[in-house]
Amino acid sequence: MRETKTLQSEYIARINKTFDYIESNLEKPMTLEELATIANFSKFHFNRIFQSIVGETPFQFILRVRLEKAAMLISTNNNDSITEIAYKCGFSDISIFSRNFKNYFQISASQYKIKKSNNSNLSQQDSNSRQSDEKPTLYFCPELKTIKWRTNMKLNKSVEVRELPKMTVAYIRHIGPYKGDDKLFGRIWNRLFTWAGPRGLIGGKDFKSLVIYHDDPNVTIEDKLRMSVCITVPAETKVDGEIGKMEIEAAKYVIARFELSAQDFQEAWAWVYGEWFPASGYQPDDKPCFEMYPEEPKDGKFIVDICVPVKPI
Repeated sequence: MRETKTLQSEYIARINKTFDYIESNLEKPMTLEELATIANFSKFHFNRIFQSIVGETPFQFILRVRLEKAAMLISTNNNDSITEIAYKCGFSDISIFSRNFKNYFQISASQYKIKKSNNSNLSQQDSNSRQSDEKPTLYFCPELKTIKWRTNMKLNKSVEVRELPKMTVAYIRHIGPYKGDDKLFGRIWNRLFTWAGPRGLIGGKDFKSLVIYHDDPNVTIEDKLRMSVCITVPAETKVDGEIGKMEIEAAKYVIARFELSAQDFQEAWAWVYGEWFPASGYQPDDKPCFEMYPEEPKDGKFIVDICVPVKPI
């Protein structure tokens, strides 16, 4: 039984390596042989193994993630045309992109853009009528020589934009629903810390714990959502089984600190996208976003930094 569980963990680890490779190279063409090499499986068996674990073939997975990334960029990136976004997401032929986008979302990419824009405008008008006192205003912080934002949003403690360094993280990945399921998060954190503790990987000046969200829950169906519960580790750390390792590249992020109960997380994320971004002069950059936890939760309350990569509009 123990041996079977170890083998399952090894297979999951190899598939996770494939996920990480695909996500880092989504704009490039990929072959089955290339992906099989990353996963260290025979190219003759990789397709079947991947499908049995993930529920999709490798190329079904790649196509879906490319389309979902394109949909996210279409709804958040006003500077790039749909054709430019298609190329950024790995489609070399706009007609193939258009056909696949319509098949997947049951609406053309241009209609999707209009629909999302209209919904955003309606949400913004509704938000303006209900939460005008929560609009962020920027100010210069002389002590830190940086720009910060003042806000009356009751859950928010601070907002700033700053560069985060490259981080190497060890992770356990979950695929499926997770919204509001604090018991699920608790189980995953427990497994990760049980692995990290005996290896002396917990604590230290630069230690961070975070949760990376690989998919937009407004686009991806719940059963396919991917998230990774992570801790920072030295780059040379050895991992195996269900524990994976990846790098988060250095980038500029908006870092919005909140004090939240488990049921408040959605409201906090909605505020960052619906209130802060429109008033900030920034737009989301094309990299994963994550939550960072600077303190242990106390009395059911979480201090959390919502971190979203940014670039100028």
